[in-house]
Amino acid sequence: MKFERNAGILLHPTSLPGKYGIGDLGDDAFKFVDFLESAGQKLWQVFPLGPTGYGDSPYQCFSAFAGNPNLVSPDKLMEDGLLRDHDLQNIPKHNPISIDYGEIIEYKKSLLKKAFKNFKHQQEKFEKEFNAFNKENKIWLDDFAFFMAAKEAHSGIVWKDWDEGLVLRKKKSLDEWKKNLEEDILYQKFVQFVFFKQWHAVRKYANDKGIKIIGDMPIFIAYDSADLWANKELFTVDEKGNLETVAGVPPDYFSATGQLWGNPLYRWKEMEKDDFIWMRNRFAQLFKMVDIVRIDHFRGFEAFWEIPGDAPTAETGKWVKAPGHKLFKSIKKHLGDVPILAEDLGVITPAVEKLRDDFEFPGMKILQFAFGTDMETKFLPHNFVQNCVVLTGAHDNDTTRAYFEKAKLDKHSDIYDHVQKYLNYFGEDIVYELIRLAYRSSANIVIVPMQDILNLGGEARMNFPGKLGGNWMWRFTWDQIKEDLHLKYLGLAQLYERPPKPKKVEEVKTENQ
Repeated sequence: MKFERNAGILLHPTSLPGKYGIGDLGDDAFKFVDFLESAGQKLWQVFPLGPTGYGDSPYQCFSAFAGNPNLVSPDKLMEDGLLRDHDLQNIPKHNPISIDYGEIIEYKKSLLKKAFKNFKHQQEKFEKEFNAFNKENKIWLDDFAFFMAAKEAHSGIVWKDWDEGLVLRKKKSLDEWKKNLEEDILYQKFVQFVFFKQWHAVRKYANDKGIKIIGDMPIFIAYDSADLWANKELFTVDEKGNLETVAGVPPDYFSATGQLWGNPLYRWKEMEKDDFIWMRNRFAQLFKMVDIVRIDHFRGFEAFWEIPGDAPTAETGKWVKAPGHKLFKSIKKHLGDVPILAEDLGVITPAVEKLRDDFEFPGMKILQFAFGTDMETKFLPHNFVQNCVVLTGAHDNDTTRAYFEKAKLDKHSDIYDHVQKYLNYFGEDIVYELIRLAYRSSANIVIVPMQDILNLGGEARMNFPGKLGGNWMWRFTWDQIKEDLHLKYLGLAQLYERPPKPKKVEEVKTENQ
């Protein structure tokens, strides 16, 4: 699918301001949509919205279908009569520009438990809506709620180490646990109910203002997930959960041993038997949540790096073909010509490009990767095709300001010299000039991380690949947004026709004659 010329901002909801220590789906989410509208932005890109586990990464979720409880707004729960003023006292002290997940998760959980208690006393008020939600989401919600309830009953340990009957999904054991965990399962369904109610309100508010939301789909699922526990036959594990093969990427100039991700791989032949129904359901669910889907590590749908399950590094892997064409033909057949973006970074072969182009999925161009003799010239704007997405940087990169500050100090690098010459700009605000370069490029879509919109340094970096802890913590504050910032970006959007100006009636008549 080809996209209209547009621009937007990358910001995960956890990075929104707010008084509860983490961004959520409350008033600040609506205020951010207002900012997007006033700045002429038509796209809001977010990371995966699923429930995060160890490491707090939105790319390692307990479910590929569910929502993140930490994003539920206490204020919106209070508006629905599920919390009271006194419930929202004793908010943990927090840094307004950084998330302390440990304290926040426990605080949010305590509020959700109180809200659930109040929900049970008002069940008639919500019964029709709650029952409709359960029915509509039954294909994933039952397994997910059971999984999370069982996980909590086992003190949060990985499902492989649960009671053996649960691990093997023996009917008698499942029935017994389901009966014993009935209240906890209902609680998990309630949490999903309020998450989706709040998220859909935010999305509708954005859509009503002409703003589309770009969601994110990690190509692989997490090992510790309801998806794997409930569907082991579709993934490369045995019935006890032992990994047979895992995902990763081969050695390259970033890592001599490659990257060992540890995610289970798909049993594609098994998935083909029912025309990829699990994967189709996954896409369908995501399109209920967002307007456009970005596929992370798209190249894995053409071929993936298969590593033995007991390998210490990614070096012993091999490339294995994936049925990408069959999968996307099935998605198009059942879901229609849905809008998909392909994160096609890394080792990209002609076969990957063909898969992307056969379905007209826009690929990604990262401007930070464009400059210097050792970088890739395909990321320079004069080499762009129209049907692509250009970003100044991505969540795994440093902020653009920090990146070029480091490059400027590196006497052995020509990156800074190259970007100055390319931009014909020798001043101090190189971040804005790079954003302006993205806007005036031929790329149909421009996405700029909020950190670059605010011209922030390395303290605002979102993720350090390979680093344990300290990631996904950044937040902004409204004080960081200058009064005229929206006008600056509105001007860019108008100047570079994002979106294009509507044709005059006279021009349309002339064309139709």
